[in-house]
Amino acid sequence: MSRITTLAAPPAIGPRPQLEIRDLELAVALAAAGSTAGAAAAMHITQSAVSRALAQAEERVGARLFERTARGVTPTAAGERLIAGAGLILAQLRELELEVAAPAAPTTRVRLVCECYTAYRWLPSAMASLRRRLPCLEVELAVEHTQDPVGALVRGDIDVALLTTASLPGPREGGGALAERPLFSDEVVFVVSTSHPLAGRGSLTRDHLRRGPLITSNTPPAEARWFMSAVFGRQRPRLEFLRFPLTEAVIDAARAGMGIAVLSEWMAHGYLGDGDLTVKRLSSGPLRRPWRIACRRASEDAAERLSAALESSAPRLYTRAG
Repeated sequence: MSRITTLAAPPAIGPRPQLEIRDLELAVALAAAGSTAGAAAAMHITQSAVSRALAQAEERVGARLFERTARGVTPTAAGERLIAGAGLILAQLRELELEVAAPAAPTTRVRLVCECYTAYRWLPSAMASLRRRLPCLEVELAVEHTQDPVGALVRGDIDVALLTTASLPGPREGGGALAERPLFSDEVVFVVSTSHPLAGRGSLTRDHLRRGPLITSNTPPAEARWFMSAVFGRQRPRLEFLRFPLTEAVIDAARAGMGIAVLSEWMAHGYLGDGDLTVKRLSSGPLRRPWRIACRRASEDAAERLSAALESSAPRLYTRAG
């Protein structure tokens, strides 16, 4: 009697995704750089190649992902959704490659610091998620080096730094042992009381900021220079500032109608639940602050894995003007 062997059917494979890995990398690079030129430099391709790749990605997904303006590119709502998921997918793929190549890879310890304290609003929570997603990567926050992250990198006191405005030194000053790449960007937003005269406006103009006062924390000089350049270009108007050492004081001053609070979206996010504050953007478009990840060259592999995971971990404030 012959025996008939029934083979188990292979698992069903759904429709093939239209988007490609390169599309995800492109979206992340454009969001971090804010321009096709910056994304081209980060991806080591030409600016025209970036523009063609973006058009092809938008055709594949069937939605416009970025708005093109004279100031650069800004993610659309569809682009924001793609960027939010792209970092996680890329991180998981890279981790899968590492596990396949070296299943018993030893744990790598990385000492990390952020130049701007605003990242500490979400980074500790992200660390818990990273430990689950990247079990072979142990990240330790070295907050004592927040005031001088680049110096700590040069001395070898830390392995990785998240930077906003600080520049790496040249080779003669110890920069030869360091490397950096674009990471992501956060948005600087403007918060006013719902009773403020500007609360009913859809967006703010530069003239509104000139009339102020602007309520901020004790911003480092380099950060202040970035803000003036990003908002006013080569102009240097004299602005009225109210400065407070604590974010809670900045928010409370805005709630009291004392002026316009200037905050990272990360910081503003946690104070909007009571409905007595409203978020505004500039009429010229979102004010995005670029972040970079810098590391000692001996830690480049760990920094690459860490950056892919962080790109999807940073919170986003999707509240639109008004």
